[in-house]
Amino acid sequence: MNVMEMFSLKGKVALVTGAGNRIGYGAQCAEALYEAGAEVYIASRNLEKLNAFAEKYPGMKVIQLDLEDENQVKKIIPEIIKRSGQLDILVNNAVARTALAKWDLNMADFDRSFHANSSALFVLTRIAAEAMKSKGGSIINIASYMGMLGLDHANYAGTGMQTDNIEWPSPAYHYEKGGMINFTRWAASVLGRYNIRVNSVSLIGLEPLEGERSQFQKQHAARTLLDRCCGHEDLKGGIVYLASKASDFVTGTNLVIDGGYSAI
Repeated sequence: MNVMEMFSLKGKVALVTGAGNRIGYGAQCAEALYEAGAEVYIASRNLEKLNAFAEKYPGMKVIQLDLEDENQVKKIIPEIIKRSGQLDILVNNAVARTALAKWDLNMADFDRSFHANSSALFVLTRIAAEAMKSKGGSIINIASYMGMLGLDHANYAGTGMQTDNIEWPSPAYHYEKGGMINFTRWAASVLGRYNIRVNSVSLIGLEPLEGERSQFQKQHAARTLLDRCCGHEDLKGGIVYLASKASDFVTGTNLVIDGGYSAI
């Protein structure tokens, strides 16, 4: 097979969660899969934002998903199968940004975050794998360098955020993203027998879509080897690679796309 043909996603059906935000990672994922030829469903809580995004891509489909609603989590993939007959690619990108204010939170606050960002991940991935068992598929979990490293105080100096705040920062996001990376390895070890590949991508913060960088973004960019944050097309190649035949022998890995942030 010609190497460029290996990256084609024609005839594939994909679901990208958390893709309603034009400046988020989900937008890049959805665009990349769509441009590679897949039939793409995008999902989030906000149908208005989903519809506004999908209007630019003829044939892109929208479907509502609130990770805190177990009923919606369990129904979304059967709905896609009903409408399109198959599911070949799942990108777990959506994240509920709760329990981030500080470390001193009630257990119920942390539980709410873990319910959406961990328990929902387990359930959605299992149901997707059930749909992929007969033909195989690709599951991609959007993680973060924060799942691999601790906090660098220099990123937050003068911002009033995280380590620059009088409150100790919340461990929730680091805990969830670190768990996601190891869940990726675990799921790959369980699902490989069905030719279902499971990989994660660890990212760094995004450049602004327009206007000047914030102080945090400037300091973050200075910590990378390429002296910038993630651009709004930097994720696309990696997503298509992991979703396509080009990565048929790749599973259980964590692809780091962070401009070299984690290299030093």
